[in-house]
Amino acid sequence: MAVSIETLQNLLQQLNTVPATDMAPLFAATRQVKLDAGETYIREGDTARKLAYLEKGIIRAYAVRNNGDEATLFLRWEGQFIASHDTIIRQRPSRFIYRALEDTVVVEIDYEQLDGVLRENPRLEPLRSHFLQLMLAEALDSIESFVTLSPEERYLQLLDSRGDIVNRVPDKYIASMLGVTPVSLSRIRKRIHSRGKQ
Repeated sequence: MAVSIETLQNLLQQLNTVPATDMAPLFAATRQVKLDAGETYIREGDTARKLAYLEKGIIRAYAVRNNGDEATLFLRWEGQFIASHDTIIRQRPSRFIYRALEDTVVVEIDYEQLDGVLRENPRLEPLRSHFLQLMLAEALDSIESFVTLSPEERYLQLLDSRGDIVNRVPDKYIASMLGVTPVSLSRIRKRIHSRGKQ
């Protein structure tokens, strides 16, 4: 299936260290993948090294604890990249499950294919650093927010960056990502709402 021109242009804007004319081999190795709501993109234990750009939809990464509870690691939505840190960086099976929360479209490349394209086209090598730095920055941002911000501040940060996400994702997943219970999330919302009325 052909990747939309608009999606390729969005990618080029993010990867502006490389001239557009040099990107053809990279785009030739990509494919568009459609996921239904609830469909798993990466399973726990998967070793495939997928790197994808979300054109449409939301993907949730989570782990199932020993007691059966699910812990949300992160959410990714339109305009963001998604990949298993385990398979890409650590080169081991994924410890997490990556599942579409709504009908989702991604532009995907296999990391092994990407590696081959980069070896054959040295001018594209900055892309590897870009992707890896992006993954590292996202992980560090998440850790720092848990250390320096309260759950309410983390929720306000999410509202500020992408307020529509809270209406597209079930409360239990938002609460899990913030490190609180759904009841605590409800209290946070009430406090914010109450302050807004004052």
